[in-house]
Amino acid sequence: MVKTVIIEAHGGPEQFKFVDREVGAPGKGEIRIRHENCGLNFIDVYQRAGLYKLELPHAMGMEGAGVVEAVGEGVTHLKEGDRAAYASMPPGSYCEARVMPAAQVCKLPDAISFEQGAAMMLKGMTVVYLFQRTTPLKRGDTVLFHAAAGGVGLMACQWARSEGIRLIGTAGTDEKCRLAEENGADVCVNYRDGDWVKTVRDLTDGAGVDVVMDAVGKDTFDGSLDCLKPLGMMISFGNASGPVPPFNLATLAAKGSLRITRPTLFTHIAKHEDCQAIAAALFDKVASGEVEIRIDQRFALDDVADAQRALEARETTGQTVLTV
Repeated sequence: MVKTVIIEAHGGPEQFKFVDREVGAPGKGEIRIRHENCGLNFIDVYQRAGLYKLELPHAMGMEGAGVVEAVGEGVTHLKEGDRAAYASMPPGSYCEARVMPAAQVCKLPDAISFEQGAAMMLKGMTVVYLFQRTTPLKRGDTVLFHAAAGGVGLMACQWARSEGIRLIGTAGTDEKCRLAEENGADVCVNYRDGDWVKTVRDLTDGAGVDVVMDAVGKDTFDGSLDCLKPLGMMISFGNASGPVPPFNLATLAAKGSLRITRPTLFTHIAKHEDCQAIAAALFDKVASGEVEIRIDQRFALDDVADAQRALEARETTGQTVLTV
């Protein structure tokens, strides 16, 4: 029997319940993994709150790292005893151990710790698809990245620096802005101080940025469009402030024939070979030292409600992990 965090109704962190579940043998295409650490992500909050609906009751959590205890028929890229990490559907990582599909579980290099593995997979693979798979980016391009001091943001700052891409960040405090700049942002704008859209336009001599990467959503969407140069790309990949309301597509034409996309990581990693390639690109960046996995908060699995409250209140920086 293993401890597992579930919800039986959508709502606040008080909905979390701890139950003991039996973990059986993996079936065809599955593995059993015993967790050392679990990751914490905004998608966990969206699922708990009901923005992303789950069939209830449901186990929670999208990301984890640990040791493979058993492999099912047809699994060839992992074996018993392997160190492994993942960010994948279905939810269920907030637990001591689980049986799950193997295709999106990745062998974790020895140079990367379980804590790093649990903290980096969802956010890090998100950075890979943002910079490598969503729209062409080249050395010298300029990106506006919202929430640049968050878990995805700090990795994006380092990734941009390593690729020669100018990243203008935004954050909600001067301290967070300094943190983003220390991690590679060319400059970070405190969006609580004055007109951040004007500041971004001034930083680009009025031209605008090539790409906006925005996981904040409702609060930054309109301003982000105004920061883009003609033919620029808006990548809306999250809803931290709430979902983007409906808007008139003609707005994109009026603002310079802008492009927009709403991607998800799970589309990009749906195929086994794509997932493994994206993870490999991430592992290479981390192993080379070009991207550091900064873990600023640690909570026990028993304190997962407090961890999510801190995340929702934007009291966290870098990565947060749960210790099993």
